[in-house]
Amino acid sequence: MTAQTTDTMMNRVLRQPWGLWWLQARRLTRIEVRRNLFSWKATWVYFLAFVPAVIILIHAVFETHPTFAMSEDTDVLAGIVQFYYIRLGIFFGCLGIYSRLIRGEMIERSLHFYLLSPVRREVLLLAKFAAGSISALLLFGSAMIFSFALMYLPYGAAGHDYVFNGPGLGQLEAYLAIVALACLGYGAVFLLLSMVFRNPTPAAMIVLGWETINPVLPSLLQKISVASYLRHLMPISVPGDGIFALLSIETEPVPGWAAALGLLALIAVVLTYSCYRIRRLEIRYTTE
Repeated sequence: MTAQTTDTMMNRVLRQPWGLWWLQARRLTRIEVRRNLFSWKATWVYFLAFVPAVIILIHAVFETHPTFAMSEDTDVLAGIVQFYYIRLGIFFGCLGIYSRLIRGEMIERSLHFYLLSPVRREVLLLAKFAAGSISALLLFGSAMIFSFALMYLPYGAAGHDYVFNGPGLGQLEAYLAIVALACLGYGAVFLLLSMVFRNPTPAAMIVLGWETINPVLPSLLQKISVASYLRHLMPISVPGDGIFALLSIETEPVPGWAAALGLLALIAVVLTYSCYRIRRLEIRYTTE
């Protein structure tokens, strides 16, 4: 590539209306966040996010909490993140949030208003992804914080010492990072599926099966999975029993930073292809 070609490409990039696109993206994101969080259709997503916190609250109120039981409750919390949030709660919550962003508006026959407006389709797609990510992070992130606080609050001074003078805060940071990356990863996948398939649910079930059997696949295929990266970020690994043993198979250890970067790269690839797909998206309401 010559210097002249490089200068031409740079000038073309700099001439793009980045300020206008940023303004459009922000306004679209605000609209979509309100629709995601303050709609009766989001009720079941709230349930998926906060049901562990409710169960932990019942445990905190009605059970005794001797200090020696703290390690067991720590393993229980790790199991909730490892087996519930990553594999079920966030998976189906993101399916509900992100599939409505494109396919839901097709079913409601309202997406064409966006497509006919003077907004680049890539800006529209990335704004919807940002709105879905903010909604999912607010719901599942706050639920994770509540669950963590309710788990150690009944232990009083011992719980305070574990959190602020022991490994507690580090574990909470790891759990929040896992929740954030899970929301982004599953969100990118389901946003793409909502454009490719008229009904993304069967495809999502295939993805769930793939995520389940991923630990026993060759290492190259394991990289095409969200959960495969997340399990390397777990501060505490809980062995599974029965069918859950498949979800906790030990694989080659990967540094946390490498797992996070690998998942972010996977998200970038999926979003890039999604931008390509939305440029060729056609709406035929008669077939929806």
